[in-house]
Amino acid sequence: MLLQRLILCSSVPPGSQRHILQFLTRPLTQAPQFKVHGSSFAHRGELHHAKRIVVKLGSAVVTRGDECGLALGRLASIVEQVAMLQSLGREMVIVTSGAVAFGKQRLRHEILLSQSVRQALQSGNSQLKNMSLPVLEARACAAAGQSGLMALYEAMFTQYSTCTAQVLVTNLDFHDDEKRQNLNSTLQELLRMNIVPIINTNDAVVPPPEPDSDLQGVNVISIKDNDSLAARLAVEMKADLLIALSDVEGLYNSPPGTDDAKLIDIFYPGDQQSITYGTKSRVGIGGMEAKVKAALWALQGGTSVVIANGTNPKVTGHVITDIVEGKKVGTFFSEIKPAGPSVDEQAEMARNSGRILASLHPDQRSEIICHLAELLTERKEEILAANKTDMETAVSAGNRNQQFPAVLKRLSLTPVKLSSLTIGLRQIAMAAQDGVGRVLRRTRVAQGLELEQITVPIGVLLVIFEARPDCLPQVSALAIATGNALLLKGGREAANTNRVLHRLTQEALSAHGVQEAVQMVSTREEVADLCRLDKMIDLIIPRGSSQLVRDIQRAAKGIPVLGHSEGICHVYVHADASIDKVFKIVRDSKCDYPAACNAMETLLIHRSILGTPLFDQIIDMLRTEQVKIHAGPRLISHLTFSPSEVKSLRTEYGDLQCCLEVVDSMQEAVDHIHKYGSSHTDVIITENAETAEQFLQQLDSACVFWNASSRFADGYRFGLGAEVGISTARIHVRGPVGLEGLLTTKWVLRGDGHTVADFSEHGNMKYLHENLPVGQTLAEQRDNS
Repeated sequence: MLLQRLILCSSVPPGSQRHILQFLTRPLTQAPQFKVHGSSFAHRGELHHAKRIVVKLGSAVVTRGDECGLALGRLASIVEQVAMLQSLGREMVIVTSGAVAFGKQRLRHEILLSQSVRQALQSGNSQLKNMSLPVLEARACAAAGQSGLMALYEAMFTQYSTCTAQVLVTNLDFHDDEKRQNLNSTLQELLRMNIVPIINTNDAVVPPPEPDSDLQGVNVISIKDNDSLAARLAVEMKADLLIALSDVEGLYNSPPGTDDAKLIDIFYPGDQQSITYGTKSRVGIGGMEAKVKAALWALQGGTSVVIANGTNPKVTGHVITDIVEGKKVGTFFSEIKPAGPSVDEQAEMARNSGRILASLHPDQRSEIICHLAELLTERKEEILAANKTDMETAVSAGNRNQQFPAVLKRLSLTPVKLSSLTIGLRQIAMAAQDGVGRVLRRTRVAQGLELEQITVPIGVLLVIFEARPDCLPQVSALAIATGNALLLKGGREAANTNRVLHRLTQEALSAHGVQEAVQMVSTREEVADLCRLDKMIDLIIPRGSSQLVRDIQRAAKGIPVLGHSEGICHVYVHADASIDKVFKIVRDSKCDYPAACNAMETLLIHRSILGTPLFDQIIDMLRTEQVKIHAGPRLISHLTFSPSEVKSLRTEYGDLQCCLEVVDSMQEAVDHIHKYGSSHTDVIITENAETAEQFLQQLDSACVFWNASSRFADGYRFGLGAEVGISTARIHVRGPVGLEGLLTTKWVLRGDGHTVADFSEHGNMKYLHENLPVGQTLAEQRDNS
């Protein structure tokens, strides 16, 4: 019966299977490099080097909510992860609870069965409903449940061809040197034979916990619960990592559920006095205070510790592997406290300072941006020197893939680029005058009630950009102009340049005391971890490769992402196209900056142009510009030369390559773009105004051009001063995103205090809904008053 239930309940959820499959199928170059045990790990990112790992399963993790019986599905997910890590060469040890709960289930069943039989014989079925269960003694439950618990683990691990061994211990086993050495020798031998030891306190004989001190020195800890047992074993076995799974997300600064409770990402020994502990778990004999004491003791002994939630169904299937991969899960205990603030603290600082920035007069925000533009000119040599260092580092790194020239071009800053940046910043400074606080609509709702819809900042923006240092001042200026706080996460390729540019940005902000409104995230935070800060961040804007954007869109948890995953831009040459315009537009769209997202990737040719001098001249021009041509499936049969056939019509090349395909009509071109495009920017070249208007109306892209290069899809060329990116989304904003795209609205209702809302059927209130003139921003209203 037990094995039948096991087969039914031990299947891992599909999401967990996908996660584990991704973990198992990683390239061999990502295989873990295990460390020699010594000091604990300083950062989460180092946890993937852990070789010997102890996983402690708390009572709340192992048992069901009714505390009678085991959570089989949850255990199956945990076993799957442990077996997978074991198969990758790690040494896994489990410290488990659950014998009491499993025994309680068995004993209750036996008692109910015996009572029902006895009462049926004595009093008849009418008395069965009045049966009551006696209070079960914990030691008896443990004795009855220990064998079943181990049989369950053994059956689960057998599915993954993993052998297990049961080890029962008591506090006395650690007080006696000979017993402790024997225990250590047994565990070492089991690990050497690739066996997973499953350890538990022998609750059938263990005495009640004594009220002595948990900590008695570096080498001694009283075994009072499975938390202290796991810590003691981890140190004795020189484990690299102890994962303590419970029913809470981790360690909070105050009891979970209280208004000000915040999950602590990294806990340092010196922070213990700032923690207020709540009540203990619903089951077990330990609590969070016991877990923290045990964790700190293990940390002192050289073992890293993570306390995390093992009961959340959304993460249970991959919580252990996520921790080992260094993801931001639970609370990580570290002995090394970084000098700067955590990313959570940076986000909070940015939000607080951003609110002050939003309350400044538009002239003051413009003044900050103009000052930043001046600093870019005054400190030009310092900026270029830092950029030169980044360029030299990138070249010496030797990452010479086919995208390397494009990466270097994006990374490079020149005097010309800096000059263009300063011009763009001054345009933003001028536009900032009527950004925040602009009244979009004013309505007199009723006598004594005036309603306004006004523009306001979005809040805290997270901008993630790769090797694009010129992005930093552009995005900073747009955030300042719109009163938004800003978190910046730049690529390490431009670390030196970004550091200088961020320092100049904060110097400009300091003139009005809001230097904390723009923060540079320079910690070891992974992008995926930043994307989980849904309570800190209001909008994520990725600037980089299509792969970066897709990764962020997948990783974002409850935070909107503004951007486009691909820039597959088309240029369609119609039958009525001008030869001169075709050459200029096609050359500029593809060859001006092929790495840009608004560069042409597919050239569509009307069938009537095939075999004409114009077609030959287009091919010759592309060859002269060293553009590699990939022929579409319909075009390949018409060509006399032999280009490679395109692998996919939905490809963003990002360099001097493009797809060439033939279509029979303008409508077919539109259908092709809708099917294979990315809704970014698409162009028609024709002298036929009617055809052009149909193209412009029918095509559903963020930017649609007639007789103009796709490279015009740019915030600077649109007169926006700069852009934070180009959005292909259907809501909020589309196309190049400047000031307008970083603003939202709120409603302000001004009343005289005498009018109340009356929604009754016979209400006397008269609603006017009279539209009033809209003209002034709130700042102008303040000035005039």
